[in-house]
Amino acid sequence: MRPRLVTYNLASLDGRLTLAPGVSLLTGDARWTALSAPVGDPYEWVRAQHDPEVLLEGSGSFLAEEDAPAEDGPLVGATHAAPGAPIPHFLPAAVTSVPGRRWFAVVDGRGRVDLQFTQWPDPAWANWHALVLTSHAAPPAHLARLRERGIPYLVVGDGRVDLVAAMELLASVLGVRTVVCTGGGRLGGALLRAGLVDEIDVDLLPAVIGGRGTPALFDAPPLGPDEVPVALELLSAREQPGGWLRLRYAVRRPDR
Repeated sequence: MRPRLVTYNLASLDGRLTLAPGVSLLTGDARWTALSAPVGDPYEWVRAQHDPEVLLEGSGSFLAEEDAPAEDGPLVGATHAAPGAPIPHFLPAAVTSVPGRRWFAVVDGRGRVDLQFTQWPDPAWANWHALVLTSHAAPPAHLARLRERGIPYLVVGDGRVDLVAAMELLASVLGVRTVVCTGGGRLGGALLRAGLVDEIDVDLLPAVIGGRGTPALFDAPPLGPDEVPVALELLSAREQPGGWLRLRYAVRRPDR
């Protein structure tokens, strides 16, 4: 079993998530903020609508590709797994056993994101804790830093995160029932191609951005000759002040 998974994004009419390539989703841009002012706090709506135990981001939300750090040397005391040996998860009971614990999870298969927080300082986000979904490709020094900072991680996959296995572990190990992905197009596209998306929510802004290579919704590999588009069922469409739309779609499963 796996959790129910919803994707939520703020996008332009042409599906762009940022104003240009190489822009971190979490950095912000005054021009984008001006366009999205009527939306308010999207995280507040997501939490009220879906009550997720996990908010999921990708590494691209924190850094552009050219900003990815090189692999560091080992920290003092860091150990290296033997080739082919499994790397254990890090799930300290002092963090994971807290009643009502919720997670801000980052998919970071190569250990590129240097998280500087364990919990949100905002009282409105009390009980939300950082969690990393990583792979066996993550440098040992990076995993050692996470352990030093008390940030739990799950190791799933070899060269990249196995998203199917990661979702199953979130359910079986941490009791997660609902995940909302607010990450970028690459993560959304990978989740979609893996058949993990159950609902797609989009706040659609009355603006067109364009631009070759600008991050867009569901940046996934092209469909193969025997593959078909993902069919959707409209759940709701709400027109909001300022001309933007809040759209909710359910993914239609072939067996439904």
